[in-house]
Amino acid sequence: MTAELLPLTWLYVPGDRPEVVAKALASGADVVLVDLEDAVAPDRKEYALAATAELLAVPPPVPVHVRVNALDGPFADADLKTLSPLPGLSGLRLPKVTSRSDVVRVAESATPAEGGAIPLYALLESALGVEQAFAIASAHRALRGIALGETDLRADLGVRDEAGLDWSRARLIVAARAAGLPPPVQSVYPDIRDVEGLAASCAHGRALGFLGRAAIHPRQLPIIERAYLPTPAEVDSAEAVIKAAATDPGAQALPDGRFIDAAVVTGARRTLALAQRLG
Repeated sequence: MTAELLPLTWLYVPGDRPEVVAKALASGADVVLVDLEDAVAPDRKEYALAATAELLAVPPPVPVHVRVNALDGPFADADLKTLSPLPGLSGLRLPKVTSRSDVVRVAESATPAEGGAIPLYALLESALGVEQAFAIASAHRALRGIALGETDLRADLGVRDEAGLDWSRARLIVAARAAGLPPPVQSVYPDIRDVEGLAASCAHGRALGFLGRAAIHPRQLPIIERAYLPTPAEVDSAEAVIKAAATDPGAQALPDGRFIDAAVVTGARRTLALAQRLG
C-alpha cells in the first residue's frame, strides 16, 4: 500500500448516536470509526447495531470501520453476522485481541456478501496481547493493521506516565512491519482540550514510527494531520535524495555529507507521497 493511500486521521464516534456519526462523516476524517464497544452502554447495544446497519446499507461518503464488541462477549456474534454483508462496511476493528486465533476466527466467519475478505484491524489492549504482537500481526491475510488500546493497556500494566508505554509501542511497530503491515496508527489522546499536549504526543509517536492517529473529537484532526505530514525541510531533503538517486542508483554521499542508499531512497519516496496531501 502506498503512503498516499494510508489514512492519517481516524475518528471514533459512538454507534448509538447517529446524529454524531453523521457529523463525523463530514468532519474531514480519513476514516470514521463507529464504536459499538466501550462507547455504548449495554442497554443501548441493540439500538447501536441497528443504527450502524442502517448507515452501512449503502456506501457512506468516507470509509467507515466498526469496532465490534468484545469477541468473547455476548454481543460480538450478532455484530459480525449483521455487519459483514453490508456494502458500506470498509473494515472491522477487533477489540482486546490476545492471540492469532481471535483474528483467524473472525476472518473465517465474517465474509462480505460478494465474497472475499473484510479488512480486519486488531487492537492489542493487554500485556498478553503485546506479547503476542507478531503472531497476531501475521495471523491472516485479512488482517490489515494492528494498534494499541492504550487506556486498557495502561491499566493492565499499572503505568503512570507516557514513557512507561514506549516499550509496548515499539514492540507493536516492529511486529507490524515484520509482518508486512503498514506502520500502526497511534492510540487516541484523551484530553480534547489539550492541543499542545496532543501535538507533542503526535510528534513523539511519529518519532517512534507510528503513522497517523485515532481521534475522539473533530478538533483533534487537523493537529494530527499536521503532525504526521512532512515539513517543507523534509520535503526538500526527500527531493534531493530522489534527484541524486536518479542520477546514480548506487550508494553515495550527497554534497551536504548525507549518505544515501536504497533504504534512504525508500523513505524519501514515502515522504514525497505523504507530501501530496499538502496540495
